[in-house]
Amino acid sequence: MKEVGLSEEQALHAINIIKDFAKKKLPVFSGAIDKMFDKYAPKKQEDDFLD
Repeated sequence: MKEVGLSEEQALHAINIIKDFAKKKLPVFSGAIDKMFDKYAPKKQEDDFLD
């Protein structure tokens, strides 16, 4: 984000565009693409039950 001067919101939007593009080009791998992007997605505070 710092290298290209994007806000967190802009960066997340760009990632979603890339994910949607990959799913459109490789529909047979849609589930795997979702899992990969979800695995590395930022954690929501309600998901972090250890704090």
